[in-house]
Amino acid sequence: MLARGQALGEEFRGKGIHVFLGPAMDIMRNPKAGRGWESFGPDPYLNGEGAFQTITGVQSVGVQACAKHLIANNQEHWRYGLTANIDDRTLHEIYWYPFLRSIEAGVASVMCAYNRLNGTSSCHNAALLGPTGLLQRDGFKGYVVSDWGATHDSATDNANAGLDMEQPGDYIVIGGGAFIGLKFALNDGSVTAARLNQMVTRILASWYRFGQDTVRNPASSDISYLLIDHLSKGYPPVNYDAQHPDGSGSLNLGVSVRSDAHTALAREIASASAVLLKNNRTTTTGTPSGTTIRGLPVAASRIKTIAVVGQDAKAPNMSCNDLNECNDGTMSIGWGSGSNSLEFIVPPITALTSFVGTSATITSSLSNDLDAGAAAGKGKDVAFVFVNAMSGELGAYDLVVGNQGDRNDLDLWYKGGSLVERMAAVCNNTIVIIHSTGPVYMPWSSNPNITGLIYAGAPGEQTGPSIVDILYGRSNPSGRLPFSISDAESDYGTTIVYNSLGFPEIPYTEKLLLDYRYLDSKGIVPRFEFGFGLSYTSFAYSGLSISASGTSQVIKFTVTNTGAFAGAEKPQVYLAYPSSAQEPNKVLRGFEEVVLAVGASSSVTITLSKRDVSIWDTPSQAWLLRLRLVPANSSMMLMTAQAEEQVIDHRVAQPFVAFDQDFFTR
Repeated sequence: MLARGQALGEEFRGKGIHVFLGPAMDIMRNPKAGRGWESFGPDPYLNGEGAFQTITGVQSVGVQACAKHLIANNQEHWRYGLTANIDDRTLHEIYWYPFLRSIEAGVASVMCAYNRLNGTSSCHNAALLGPTGLLQRDGFKGYVVSDWGATHDSATDNANAGLDMEQPGDYIVIGGGAFIGLKFALNDGSVTAARLNQMVTRILASWYRFGQDTVRNPASSDISYLLIDHLSKGYPPVNYDAQHPDGSGSLNLGVSVRSDAHTALAREIASASAVLLKNNRTTTTGTPSGTTIRGLPVAASRIKTIAVVGQDAKAPNMSCNDLNECNDGTMSIGWGSGSNSLEFIVPPITALTSFVGTSATITSSLSNDLDAGAAAGKGKDVAFVFVNAMSGELGAYDLVVGNQGDRNDLDLWYKGGSLVERMAAVCNNTIVIIHSTGPVYMPWSSNPNITGLIYAGAPGEQTGPSIVDILYGRSNPSGRLPFSISDAESDYGTTIVYNSLGFPEIPYTEKLLLDYRYLDSKGIVPRFEFGFGLSYTSFAYSGLSISASGTSQVIKFTVTNTGAFAGAEKPQVYLAYPSSAQEPNKVLRGFEEVVLAVGASSSVTITLSKRDVSIWDTPSQAWLLRLRLVPANSSMMLMTAQAEEQVIDHRVAQPFVAFDQDFFTR
C-alpha cells in the first residue's frame, strides 16, 4: 500500500499536479454503494490503515494528499443533498476513524462531501470544520476544500464554518459559486480579515511544506524529477491540459510518467489482491507437492485444451467517455471521476493467449451468450470463465446498463451467474474469475465442477498478466476479502435509498453493526466472510506471547509455511469487548503480511495502541479504555483463512486474550 501511494505520487508529480484528490475513505455502508471500490470496504480500521499508508506514500514525493469525502458519503443516489443522521458514537468509531488516521499521517487537505450530516451541509458544518470541530480538535493542520459544487448558501456561512477553498469556484447546477461573494463578505465584516488570512495561510502552508513553490522545467523525456532524491531540484510545472484530453493544444507537453517499475508494481498489486475463494485441487500424487490435475495452480504441462469464456475476458470499449461510463469488455475499474484511462490495459484473453502460446489450444467465446459459451467449454481440460459487476459515480445522473452509480442489485451483470452454471455443466474443471466493485451473489460456488474461484476485484490495467500469474502459479494468491459475501442483501442490515420525494433523511440505525459485525450479531453465516482468502500453501501458528509496552499491548507469534508453495499469510487480530462496552461481537484491530518460502518461519509482532482497545464515550467526549489484554481463556482471536468457505479462529496453542471487567479507566 505504501509503494502504491508513492507510485501514485510520482506520477502526479511528473505531470506537475500539486494535489492528489485521494485517498477516499467512504465506508461501504451497503455492498451496492457506487463508489465503494474507491475506498477500503466497510471496516473503519481497514479504511484507516489503507488511508494512512496511501497518504504517507503520496506525500513522500512532495505531492499533497486530500482525504475525502468528509463525511458519511455512502451512497450515490441523492448524494447532492441527502442527510445522514448519525449518532455521536457511531460517527466517531465508524465514519470519523479513517479521517483521524489521515490526520495522524499528516494529510495536507481534506475534501468535504456533497451530503449533509445531521441536517447541515458538510462544507459549512462547523461541527466538522470549525475551530471546535472534529478536524481541528484532533490536530488537523491543513486546509479544507469542497467537492466540486458541494457548497451552498453564502460565502459567510461556508468561510466562517471552516471551508478554506471552494472548487471549481463557480456555480455548476448542483451547487457552488459561494465564494464569489467572499469579497463582499469581507467588506461588510461578516467574514473577518483574520479568517481570510487563515484560509490563505492554510492553503499556502501545504504548498510550501512540500516544496511546490520552486519550479523546474524538465525536458519531456527527463523523468528524474519523479524521484525523492530530486525533490531539491524543484517541482515540475503543469504539463498537460485537462480541457484537451486528446493531447492537442500548446499546454499538453507530452510528458510520459509511465515506467517499467510502475507497470511491474501495478501487476504485483493486482496479483497480490486477488482473493482465492475456492480451490478443489487434485494432484498426480494425491499430495500438495504433486502436479495439478484439476483446480489451481494450473499445470501447463497437463493442459492441452482451454476455453476462455465471457465478455469480461476481452478488451474494454475504448470509445467510452472519459469517465469510463460503460461495461463492455473486461472490468478493471469502476466509472466516474475516480476512474482512469484504459489506453494501456492488457485484457485477460490477450495475456492468456500470449502465455499459452502453442502449448495448448484456446477456444474462446468472448460474449456472455450461454449457448456459445457452453459450446466453447464442452469437454475442455480447463475452462476459464470471466464475469463481472460494475458500479461508479452518480455524476450527471448518468445510467450505465441501467445502474445510476449505485448498483441495482448484487447480481453478476449480463447473466454472468447463468454463464457460470452452463460452463460447469459441460466442463468438470471450471475456473471462475470475478471482476467486481463489491460483493456479488454466488449461489453456484459449491458446484463440484467449479474447481477454482477467484475474486479479482478491480485490478487495473495489468488485469490480464496478473490473473495469468495467479492461474499458473507464478504468484500465490494472498488477498483477503475486504467485505463479506452473503446470499441476500438483507444479510447486510442496510439499504440504498433509491426513491424519495426530495432529498431523504437516512437514519443510520445499524450504528456500529456493518458487514461482518451485523452478520455476527444476527448469527448469519455468509458464503465468504470478511477477511477470508485461501492460498496454494498452508500455514501454522505457534509461540504466542502478549506483553505491555507503555500504554500499548504487544502480541507476538510465529507463522510457519507448512505447505508446498512459497506464499504470504495475513494474520488478523479481532477483539471482543465485555458486554457492558456495547461493541460488536468482534472488531478488526490489526493485521500483518508475512511472506514465507516453503518451510520458512517468521516472528510476527502486532501492536495495539490504547485507542485500539478503547471505545468512544459520548458523555466525556473521549476514548475510554474498555479492554485489557491478558493471557487467559477468552474470546480474542487471531484469524487465518485456510479452510474452504469458512474462517478458522486460530487460537495459537490456547485462547489468549481476556477482558478485565473492572479495567475501565480512561
